[in-house]
Amino acid sequence: MRRPVLRRPALRLPAPRWPAGRPGFVLGSPLQLLLLACSFALAGYAGVRLLAGDWFGVLLWFVGAALVHDLVLVPLYGAADRALVRGAGRRRDLVAYVRVPAVLSGLLLLVWFPLISGRVAERYEGAAGLSTDGFLARWLLVSAALFGGSALLLVLRLRRATKQRPPADH
Repeated sequence: MRRPVLRRPALRLPAPRWPAGRPGFVLGSPLQLLLLACSFALAGYAGVRLLAGDWFGVLLWFVGAALVHDLVLVPLYGAADRALVRGAGRRRDLVAYVRVPAVLSGLLLLVWFPLISGRVAERYEGAAGLSTDGFLARWLLVSAALFGGSALLLVLRLRRATKQRPPADH
């Protein structure tokens, strides 16, 4: 005769609710709208200054960046994240210790890619008067520091968790 398996009830989180009178996605205050408009204006200004009067290049850069992100990078992010979660198995709580430094490192690579790759070395040196030689090494060092810090936090968390367990569980 088999014993019945007792299961704990599943933890159910309440569904997110919108504030009354605000159906769907609402941006919020006029200050938020003003900051969003200013950020778009700043990005447009930076694109115009970077490409120096090449309007087609500016338009191509904005559209290309949006398409490359949505059609290429988002599926890659998703596939890498699914592989990471599958690889973690039952220890899915540890995925954040890889996910956070990977996202930050990838964001830094995305923002500084022209200087890291050296593709705009002459333009940068002409405008800033500085060399682009150290950008790859600095990005690698920052990425290593991010992953190292995350690993250190994981070790400290696991160490604290083993100290808090009762002696019978060791």
